[in-house]
Amino acid sequence: MAQALPSIGSPFFYTVFFIAVLLMIAVDMLALKKTGAHKVSAREAAGWSLVWVSVASAFGGWLWWVLAHDPAHGVAVANQKTLEFFTGYVIEKSLAVDNIFVFLMIFGFFKVPVEHQRRVLLYGVFGAIVLRTLMVFLGAALVQQFGWILYVFGAFLLFTGLKMLLPEKEEQQDLTDNALLKFLRRHIRMTDKLHGEAFFVLQNGLRHATPLFLVLVMVELSDVVFAVDSIPAIFAVTVDPFIVLTSNIFAILGLRAMFFLLAGVADRFHLLRYGLAIVLAFIGMKLLLLPLLHVPVALSLGVVFVVIAGAVIASLLFPRPRQP
Repeated sequence: MAQALPSIGSPFFYTVFFIAVLLMIAVDMLALKKTGAHKVSAREAAGWSLVWVSVASAFGGWLWWVLAHDPAHGVAVANQKTLEFFTGYVIEKSLAVDNIFVFLMIFGFFKVPVEHQRRVLLYGVFGAIVLRTLMVFLGAALVQQFGWILYVFGAFLLFTGLKMLLPEKEEQQDLTDNALLKFLRRHIRMTDKLHGEAFFVLQNGLRHATPLFLVLVMVELSDVVFAVDSIPAIFAVTVDPFIVLTSNIFAILGLRAMFFLLAGVADRFHLLRYGLAIVLAFIGMKLLLLPLLHVPVALSLGVVFVVIAGAVIASLLFPRPRQP
């Protein structure tokens, strides 16, 4: 009979978490409505990035305070769970960089003006929160029922990391032959061009989807693909479903701001891919060696931070050769 995974998650904790997430989404949507379609500047993106990191940090601080003053848990549990939360948050933030490169490709293919990208990412993040929540609880159910699946996660992450270390192939920027796009265009009435920020418009009395709706679908699909890597990676840090969920969702909330902050300089971090590969391989090995070796959470956080920071610094010190 399967045993429940150890978790600090209680109705109170989940309620506070979801209220915080809904409030932040509401603030973001009100800000979008107030400012309308416009190009997000680097200064604005940096400001929102600081807001999201501050909210996540405040939640981590609140989590420590509540656990530390709860006789059922105490300071030791508070320290452990808070460290797990921030480690998962840093891992998810690091892996989210890959999303940004794919988003740039999608926006470039559909020629989406910069001022309309913010709305797509806002709704994309909202959809990603719902999908990630379902995937986290599915992953927790699998781990609870089949403990050995952690080794499957580890093997998959190790394989993915080693594959990413291979020489990078030329990126395929043309999505014309994408099977999903072909299916949607065959089964949905589509307009030939964008209509501002609208996902659907009325033409001749019939509702038509715009290309911006296809962009939203592709953004959501890409996040599902990346979640296959990121969620198992956090399970390598902790099997507490509450920590896995909260660290994942708080990192996703800041994805839109991080996109606009890095979009203009993404090409400069050409070695970051290899840093992410090393992180995935390290986490995969950690899972595979669970019966033989216990890697402290603090050490995992240190490895992730050093590898990602090293990849960023190396990218700046050794820039990609200019193409003629």
